[in-house]
Amino acid sequence: MITLNNIKKTYNKGTVTAVKDISFTVNPGELFGLIGPDGAGKSTLFRILTTLLLPDEGTASVNGFDVIKDYKEIRKDVGYMPGKFSLYQDLTIEENLNFFATVFGTTIKKNYDLIKDIYQQIEPFKDRRAGKLSGGMKQKLALCCALIHKPAVLFLDEPTTGVDVVSRKEFWEMLKRLKAQGITILVSTPYMDEANLCDRIALIQKGNILSIDTPEEIIRSFPNQLYAIKSSNTYKLLQDLRAFPGTVTCFAFGDALHATFSDQKDKEVLPYLQSKGHADVSIAAIVPGIEDCFIHLLKD
Repeated sequence: MITLNNIKKTYNKGTVTAVKDISFTVNPGELFGLIGPDGAGKSTLFRILTTLLLPDEGTASVNGFDVIKDYKEIRKDVGYMPGKFSLYQDLTIEENLNFFATVFGTTIKKNYDLIKDIYQQIEPFKDRRAGKLSGGMKQKLALCCALIHKPAVLFLDEPTTGVDVVSRKEFWEMLKRLKAQGITILVSTPYMDEANLCDRIALIQKGNILSIDTPEEIIRSFPNQLYAIKSSNTYKLLQDLRAFPGTVTCFAFGDALHATFSDQKDKEVLPYLQSKGHADVSIAAIVPGIEDCFIHLLKD
């Protein structure tokens, strides 16, 4: 459904590389996530796949159409929700939706079943201008406009950034329902916790793919036992752990530190920390999350 082969894109006459030799495939009906921080190259890939940018090297296709030769066909087949709200602020909810339906030669009535679950949540405010909507309502309106022409593929570029936790949860529930209707979805997000909601993910940083697999397999491939370590003096704990000869990785994670150690050295950590004055230190073995895996891959 979506295929990229050795895609490369640079800016500023080749001085800034946005994506480097990127290759992956998204299967029909799959919910695929591009997971990475700002500046990782996610938006550049989205713009290439939606025919808004030309790659410097490599090939890509969407629904069997080449992103360069068949750009007109791709634009008919896909729905695109960019990271920044890009609908008409001075038009109402209903006017925006009617406009996008008209652009694609359809009507709200014709494809209402596809957007019904989403649109019903904002329909009571259909006469409100888009610029006056909350973040969550803007998000739902943008998704309706991206779906109104019944696309085969849906591109969502950081759709939950800046949205409250409840709206984020509602949005992912909507995506599950859309996936159940056979729509292929490529979504990008900087939120590591959203990775677990995808069928497969690609971890991306500085234009490079670090790993592609199911969230479960990426977690399963984590090579070391991970420990959560706490003490009343977190800053001193961090410094002491990083100075410990057996420490492989150590980083802050909420009110604890997540750390891994070389073979058998984990048994020496507690006595070492107590010798450094950490009388209240606690160490617990834990299961890694996607963020732990991401940091581990960055180190490699």
